[in-house]
Amino acid sequence: MGTLYIVATPIGNLKDITFRAVEVLKEVDFVLCEDTRVTKKLLDHYEIKKPVLSYHQHSKLNKVDFILTLLKEGKNLALVSDAGTPGISDPGNKLISKLAEVGPPQIKIVPIPGPSAVTAAASISGFPMDKFLFLGFPPKKRKRKKFFEEIANSKHSVIFYESPYRIVRTLEELRIMNQELRIIVARELTKKFETVYRGEIGEVIKEIEKGIIKGEFVVIVER
Repeated sequence: MGTLYIVATPIGNLKDITFRAVEVLKEVDFVLCEDTRVTKKLLDHYEIKKPVLSYHQHSKLNKVDFILTLLKEGKNLALVSDAGTPGISDPGNKLISKLAEVGPPQIKIVPIPGPSAVTAAASISGFPMDKFLFLGFPPKKRKRKKFFEEIANSKHSVIFYESPYRIVRTLEELRIMNQELRIIVARELTKKFETVYRGEIGEVIKEIEKGIIKGEFVVIVER
């Protein structure tokens, strides 16, 4: 039986990868990834010559069956996301769940830990982080009000992700719930234009609107 390695990859700066992750990527038979173009850039940077297979949120069940067949044949696979740790707000957890459900117990699923936007942002927040609530991305349409109510009523600091297309709208909706919230918004973590905004939510919205709104955002709400 083969092994499925869950490999964390850089969230921006390509140097943010562990020696072990590079070693595993060099040794496996196949690399499973969200976007082959993104992953090939990483593999090329470290001169890793391995075949890549796409696995993303729209992958059909037969793709899982194919992956299971490879593992049963003794092939070792590495699962990576476009950035960060697989299974955190990406489809990797669905694959792991399915393999754990239908795969033979001899198949090993091994974590290769590393970068994560959640922990990177939490580490520079200065907010209480002994307990926190992570909510992924807000719903795009339905249940948005419930999402923001959960944040406003949380007893612990809350972390969530947002895209550049909705970040201002999302923060405005959150401000309606509580205008005195203190937040941190981290943009483009570990990249050239990394920016961290801190303060009351209204102040942060104004600062974000002053600049070019690009990249992925991590928001932390203090409690």
